[in-house]
Amino acid sequence: MALIIGIDPGSRITGYGIVNWVGNAYEYVDSGCIRIQGDILAERLHQIYKGVAELINTYSPQVMAIEKVFMARNADSALKLGQARGVAMVAGANEGLPVYEYSARQVKQAVVGKGAADKAQVQHMVTALLHLNKTPQADAADALAIALCHAHTEQNLIRMAGAGSHRNSRLQHK
Repeated sequence: MALIIGIDPGSRITGYGIVNWVGNAYEYVDSGCIRIQGDILAERLHQIYKGVAELINTYSPQVMAIEKVFMARNADSALKLGQARGVAMVAGANEGLPVYEYSARQVKQAVVGKGAADKAQVQHMVTALLHLNKTPQADAADALAIALCHAHTEQNLIRMAGAGSHRNSRLQHK
């Protein structure tokens, strides 16, 4: 069992999604958006840090998964996104959480089955996989998808380790 917080960082809206991974099943816990106010970058970054830290203190997740920076339309946007991502990661690290990073392509591949999926497809699959009554807002859906990607990745690693152990034990018995 692992409680995973997924973070979709942004300098104006940071999405979060919390999923409980139990065996082969995922349970929805919470999701939403930290809406950032103001124009002063340092204050906006502080709001992200405080918001993520508060979520961690409220839910006590065991792990954080966050989207990697992609090349934005311009350098200024990419820098702001990187800073938003950095303060979210520090909030997790300060609470002792291991922080895992996934590219947008990895997240889409894990949740939708193709790395070039659009936001509507991600929202649809998150809604279906977590048996939600309504479709979450796009940033929250992305954060839930990031958490699901981490659970899926861990599940595959465990499966591969088990297959390796099984193969090794077969070889030892010959």
